Amino acid sequence: MEMYYENDIDKELIKSKKIAVLGYGSQGHAHSLNLKDSGFDVVVGLYEGSKSKEKAEQQGLSVLSNSEAVKISDVIMFCLPDTIQGKVYKEDVEPHLEEGKMLMFCHGFSIFYEQIKPPSFVDVAMIAPKGPGHIVRRVFESGQGVPCLVAVHQNNSGKAKDIALGYGLGVGGARAGILETTFKEETETDLFGEQAVLCGGVTSLVQSAFEVLVEAGYQPESAYFEVLHELKLIVDLMYQGGLGEMRYSISDTAEYGDYTRGPVVVDPSVKENMKKVLEQIQSGQFAKEWIAENDEGLHKFKDLRKENSGHPIEEVGKRLRGMMPFLKNQS
Repeated sequence: MEMYYENDIDKELIKSKKIAVLGYGSQGHAHSLNLKDSGFDVVVGLYEGSKSKEKAEQQGLSVLSNSEAVKISDVIMFCLPDTIQGKVYKEDVEPHLEEGKMLMFCHGFSIFYEQIKPPSFVDVAMIAPKGPGHIVRRVFESGQGVPCLVAVHQNNSGKAKDIALGYGLGVGGARAGILETTFKEETETDLFGEQAVLCGGVTSLVQSAFEVLVEAGYQPESAYFEVLHELKLIVDLMYQGGLGEMRYSISDTAEYGDYTRGPVVVDPSVKENMKKVLEQIQSGQFAKEWIAENDEGLHKFKDLRKENSGHPIEEVGKRLRGMMPFLKNQS
């Protein structure tokens, strides 16, 4: 495992370059502002008519169209949704590429699944912060950093990793550590983590537990507190000190229930199902399905979003959170 920190990185190489950050959403705003505050030369690229233009300019950033930003920049970072990167690349980026430029990504999807096929004369690398953009920004402002992953897909200049590491330093990743990986590993592990645990696994577990308690006659409010509200407390303990720290902090009763009943809920069949999810990612099946879903108008995606937003736990949660104003000050 190769980890890089601030003292390992020469930032002067990238400080001499113009950086275009395409997109000003969750990751885009954090990258742009952190780079600016680090003293780097950065411009934001947006599509014509973007509602984010005024916000970015109010925060002290220069904003151009995607194509104009690419024309004048040496390093082009894609902070756009995976499903539109290919279109933006074809229309606004590819026509303006020339030797010496570098394409960067904060997630490996488009390169690994060949939605973007860069010419051989450009560098292609990745800096992927391991956290959502608002956290990347907030932690940076506090003087700390969110760990990042670095990977190189093409090294035409011979300096692709050095430039990428400089970028990682600029967004604050080198304060916490930058781990070297590959586009393949980042893409497959990121998708698996989202689907099996962080998003898909957790939401399915929470919804099912809520349903079990309510169907057994318990108050929906009590069920919400037990299976969703308190989840943050447990996750924070795991985040701070691993599973051991969490188990040290809870009651002996809870710890015994953890050891004896957890494997009843998440039994060996769950692990086998997780393997199936991973296989679909590794084979490209999930990527093909998701790309096709976008091409066909996102009908299934929108139906699923509507269906899940109507789950009873959402109505109960909205009402209870409205009674806890202190939550508004937390992120």
